[in-house]
Amino acid sequence: MDSTVATGRALDAAEELFYRQGVQTVGMDDIRAVSGVSLKRLYQLFPAKERLVEAYLERRDVRWRERLAEHVEQHEDPERRVVAVFDQLGEWFGEPGFNGCAWINSYGELGATSEPVARQVRLHKAAFKEYVANLVARAGLPADLGEHVFLLAEGAMVSAAITGSTAPAAHAAEATRLLIAAHRR
Repeated sequence: MDSTVATGRALDAAEELFYRQGVQTVGMDDIRAVSGVSLKRLYQLFPAKERLVEAYLERRDVRWRERLAEHVEQHEDPERRVVAVFDQLGEWFGEPGFNGCAWINSYGELGATSEPVARQVRLHKAAFKEYVANLVARAGLPADLGEHVFLLAEGAMVSAAITGSTAPAAHAAEATRLLIAAHRR
């Protein structure tokens, strides 16, 4: 099995297991069993579990943000794009197996003890915040509104994970509409 295939299988297994069960409960042997990549090969690719967690978060970040942008950019109206963030979040919250934000979960498990994992979480959150800020700027809204919308999105993610409901996305979308309307007045 070549390196690219083995890496892909390992990351697929890591994403499935880490997201569903948590990082600390999943061992490299579990990754081996699901991926079909030998333990020796896993450790050649990822010399430490921490490196596998980093790679999982990096890859998930790219996929997650691409999916968000693909949904948001379907809308032509710049203000609608800001609210569309929450439409996408609501779809995600309703997916079978939704288990909250992978970065918040990973930070909760390892952020205090793993600087590489904490760094990946900070990078993801900074990129998401920048994306939201750019949407807000393109809509001609004040910059501080980007911070508010970002925090509404983050709160919706946590609330949806805890409640098992898609409602936090709808509530955050409505709060965003109210903020935009208040600005426009």
